[in-house]
Amino acid sequence: MEENASVAKMKRDRWRRWTFAVLGGALLGSCRPSDPRSVLPGYVPGPGDAWERRDPEEMGMDPLLLRAAVEYALAHETTEIPSDPGEYLRTRFAGIPHQEIVGPTKERGGVNGIVLKGGYIVAEFGDTDREDMTFSVTKSYLSTVAGLAWDDGLIADLDDRIGEYVTDGTFSTEHDAPITWHHLLQQTSEWEGTLWGKPDLADRREGIDRELHAPGTFWEYNDVRVNLMAYSLLHVFRRPLPEVLKERIMDPIGASDEWRWHGYETSWTEIGGERMQSVSGGGHWGGGFIIDTRDHARFGLLALRAGQWGGERLVSAEWFDRATTPAAIKKDYGYMWWLNTDRELFPAAPATAFFALGAGSTSVIFVDREHDVVTVTRWVDGGEHVDEFIRLVLEAVK
Repeated sequence: MEENASVAKMKRDRWRRWTFAVLGGALLGSCRPSDPRSVLPGYVPGPGDAWERRDPEEMGMDPLLLRAAVEYALAHETTEIPSDPGEYLRTRFAGIPHQEIVGPTKERGGVNGIVLKGGYIVAEFGDTDREDMTFSVTKSYLSTVAGLAWDDGLIADLDDRIGEYVTDGTFSTEHDAPITWHHLLQQTSEWEGTLWGKPDLADRREGIDRELHAPGTFWEYNDVRVNLMAYSLLHVFRRPLPEVLKERIMDPIGASDEWRWHGYETSWTEIGGERMQSVSGGGHWGGGFIIDTRDHARFGLLALRAGQWGGERLVSAEWFDRATTPAAIKKDYGYMWWLNTDRELFPAAPATAFFALGAGSTSVIFVDREHDVVTVTRWVDGGEHVDEFIRLVLEAVK
């Protein structure tokens, strides 16, 4: 496996060098706006508060419309998520077995957000330095860690069976053995089993009693299987994933030291003789990311630039291309990023936009390469109101 991984990485590196050396600007000019190969380096902020602000007019935006967007967001705080998100978790899944909260939760703050144009802050509102739960936005961070594993050659081929890498019996049944990295990343794995005391039945949102399908043939949003993705990556890195993310992504993009990526009190395991915690891919049973809005915005800007941060490439553009390619059986979902295919998710946004979403769209990182815009909104009331916020922001750009 190590030899195959090394060869695979060498081939990818050689392809990258050939692409940029031979095709150069001609290729960049021919790509669609959302193609990662067409993304050129731009302004990125320094660490901490070293983030330049620009007047909206200076960035070609209408300040009145931008102000209207901010005021609209502030006027539409979520009514779905109470001040104690733990209460939301306990009541949302009441009556379904195995819903005990086993990870940390945190009382939330009020509506807040940030708008970036060209990487610069053009609007900021509410307490963007407050660390809050972020629920399934965590999945897009997990996807990026998977990209690091693929870039490093730790995953030789995304169509490899994960049982070739995770050999502890987690993928040993006849049904689970064919599951690949690609399946888990697109949420089409149909894995059957129990992880950290939570059976996959605990989050079968398409019906607890439904019949399982062959891996790759059925899409279901299932947090047990997302947690399985984190556990599988723990096996290939053989290090806690928060350490990998901090070293490879969060520190280089200048994120704060306050964010935390939690697992469960039940999710401890031993890898290579060392005890470590496997993190969760969301906050369904507590855990996941607790992070501030500004750090989310930095991560969104990295996604906007397709893994490039200033003069440093942190994640390959090829990974972001794969991550934002629609699943064959779910056109608005990629590798744990939501896509705006046919403008169905957020009609006001371009079809090429993509999103990290959590808790009924009350936490959103919106990435729009066509307009060179990133927005982060926290605790705005659901998709309809987030869509109107986006509409006003993009109207300001026009």
